[in-house]
Amino acid sequence: MGNHPIELLMKTAMESIQQIVDVNTIIGDPVETHDGSVIIPISRVSCGFAAGGSEFTPPDNQKEQGNSGGSANPLPFGGGAGAGVSVQPVGFLVVGNGAIRLLPVDSNVVIDRILDTVPDLMDKLSGMLHKKKRPSDEIILARE
Repeated sequence: MGNHPIELLMKTAMESIQQIVDVNTIIGDPVETHDGSVIIPISRVSCGFAAGGSEFTPPDNQKEQGNSGGSANPLPFGGGAGAGVSVQPVGFLVVGNGAIRLLPVDSNVVIDRILDTVPDLMDKLSGMLHKKKRPSDEIILARE
């Protein structure tokens, strides 16, 4: 079939999308803070693409002229393509102080904050339970 006009429309639209969206759109450039932590922005990218076209039949008088010459004239073509890209920030990945945390952009992050503090809380409770009593503590308890 060769190069059909719809192929050119689709190719142009897809190349435009590739120029807009790359890996740096989803995972942004890292930024280092003064304390040595690294902050990496994370985004959600959604793309949509559509293309379509139609070939039109020539009027009856052009059909007869085209057939009499023996060479097939290409049919008139009409078409279009479109694309849309949406970029929404999701959060920031913070790497530093021996930990990696995701700070979401959503305002409803109470559950995430609670889940982030659970490991620290468990470490503190574990340390309190396994702490050995000092001999001076036993003497004070015996006097009371």
